[in-house]
Amino acid sequence: MKLVRHTVRLPVEVDKAVGELAKAKGGTAYAILAACVEAGVAALSGPVEDGSDNRELVAELVSIGTRLADVERMLDRVLFTTCAAYCYSRSAAMGGGKSDDIITAETQRAYDRQRASAEERP
Repeated sequence: MKLVRHTVRLPVEVDKAVGELAKAKGGTAYAILAACVEAGVAALSGPVEDGSDNRELVAELVSIGTRLADVERMLDRVLFTTCAAYCYSRSAAMGGGKSDDIITAETQRAYDRQRASAEERP
């Protein structure tokens, strides 16, 4: 194979990355740079098959979205349960006497406050 010489100017960060990669691979910076150029040309010149990886990515995103919705529902239930536990504990610590309806209303207000607080953006 006939080789052609080129002068390449690299940003300092890229030069450092090439040097570190050369140390890690046990090669020279020139060999790593040549391999990077070959890999880059191959990646840029090959036609992208339409939809080849897109289906898998979309399926994974749907799966993540579904799991995230499940986590959000679970956290919402945990928040409500925590508010209820707080309100019942507070009522018991203060001598009780409150009906379940009153404690339920307090729980709902505490839950609403916490949801509003969570939705505020700093």
